[in-house]
Amino acid sequence: MALQNRVTPFGTIEADSARGDFMGNRGILHGDTKELGRRRWAHDNWIICLTMFRGRQRNVMTPHRYTELFFLDEAVAIAAGHRPCYECRRQDYHAWCAAWQTALNLPEPPRAKTMDRTLHKDRIDRAIRGQRRWRAALDDLPDGAFVQMNGTPHLVQDQRLLPWRHAGYGAAVDRPRGIDVEVLTPKLSVATLRAGFKPRLPRLHATATDPKI
Repeated sequence: MALQNRVTPFGTIEADSARGDFMGNRGILHGDTKELGRRRWAHDNWIICLTMFRGRQRNVMTPHRYTELFFLDEAVAIAAGHRPCYECRRQDYHAWCAAWQTALNLPEPPRAKTMDRTLHKDRIDRAIRGQRRWRAALDDLPDGAFVQMNGTPHLVQDQRLLPWRHAGYGAAVDRPRGIDVEVLTPKLSVATLRAGFKPRLPRLHATATDPKI
């Protein structure tokens, strides 16, 4: 039976047998039976990690250890409110910090704790204890952002939109022009993408990177 540890662009955590290319951490969310409790985060430093790092081995959902979460790719993780890990993805972490600094016109690179506190306020609607969504012109969104179209998350990539599912992306459709859409990716993360951060998209899912498809 699949464990409930696959994260969607809506920020929700579902059970699915599809494998993800990145792992994440929001703290300890499960109990001794490897089932999630009611809470969906235990701290505000939501990170995006490599699934393999320095030969470390983990038994998924070990009691009293953090809950391993998995994402199809980094764009999904960013939409869900995560940012690159400093330890296992240091180069990407620094690239994220540089883009964040540019986006917010800061005099120096941001500290991780400052980013996490600020991003947590940006990604969570306290009234519903769930994802904070917002509207924007689709024309203005950078590659790597996620929007909701007809109830389905879509990745913005070049002049196309790619419908998401746990196992990969569906057939691309042309990006409509001149419309407003509901954006899933937090505002600050969209600004960071616009300032130059490039999310890592898995090579196995060619629809997200090959303009011929």
